[in-house]
Amino acid sequence: MSRNRFSLAVALAVGCLALSCRSAPSPQQQPVAAMAPQDAFWSELQALCGRAFAGRLTEGSPGDSVFRGAELTMHVRRCTPTEIRIPFHAGANRSRTWVLTRTEAGLRLKHDHRHMDGTEDSVTQYGGDTRDAGSATRQEFYADAHTATLIPAARTNVWTVEVAPAGARFAYALRREGTDRRFRVEFYTGKPVAPPPAPWGAEP
Repeated sequence: MSRNRFSLAVALAVGCLALSCRSAPSPQQQPVAAMAPQDAFWSELQALCGRAFAGRLTEGSPGDSVFRGAELTMHVRRCTPTEIRIPFHAGANRSRTWVLTRTEAGLRLKHDHRHMDGTEDSVTQYGGDTRDAGSATRQEFYADAHTATLIPAARTNVWTVEVAPAGARFAYALRREGTDRRFRVEFYTGKPVAPPPAPWGAEP
């Protein structure tokens, strides 16, 4: 190597060190405040993985009376980089699991409903997708075509999931646009409870 090329190589190396030449951090490595809204939302959910929380019904219709008298528990039970499964138990009923996934277009929420023997309910896998970036603490999911076919009345459903930093609140809500149908449950994430049994149809 000529002296000029050697000098240039040394200068580039020194400059790289001075500027801390590194690849850009992945979303998982970035501070939450620096992430895109859906990445930050996902990170906050992941931070709850493995823990369970008690909750209460804060808004509902007369048909939701079963939730008013039952012990409500959510369990952020299974997490992968692309899927988070959250069983939602109402007393001894372990039929419901909220399933959030990452898609190429955004985030998706589905409802996995099972019978006690683990078989799928006839009304299951309904839900929808986000339509915009949302925020780090709130995402909205609009009913998809499968939902409209399975439950025609739910074709205008919009589900909301909210997750504030640890020590605050997780909320799941539903509104049916054009009607007065509303449902909302809130969980205090600052005080975990003992994890409940596995939801019906899941591995222990």
